[in-house]
Amino acid sequence: MPTKPIFYGYSGCGTCRKALAWLKSHDVTVDERPIRDQPPTEADLKKALVQLGSLRPLFNTSGGDYKELGLKDKLPHMKESDALRLLASRGNLIKRPFVIYGKHYLVGFNEDAYKETFG
Repeated sequence: MPTKPIFYGYSGCGTCRKALAWLKSHDVTVDERPIRDQPPTEADLKKALVQLGSLRPLFNTSGGDYKELGLKDKLPHMKESDALRLLASRGNLIKRPFVIYGKHYLVGFNEDAYKETFG
């Protein structure tokens, strides 16, 4: 395992702050990156997709960008490669936080998943 998880988040996101607080309380130091300015790569998003099994969990469905682009109706018909390219180009579309730790990809904050991944 790498020594530090890569944590893509947004400072204005309450879920990101909650996840960071959990990680800090469990002595997990992260490589924090601003998801809006430096989104995960297409390759990392594809690996997360394989782990998650579908595209929808990768998307921030309550975000303004998702609604503005009408993705609720477009996503079911979108080619996987187009969806991944879109996510990699617009960090606001990705559900936050997005964490990479070795072969583990965590999307959003789920305490049980964090416990399982970080102990």
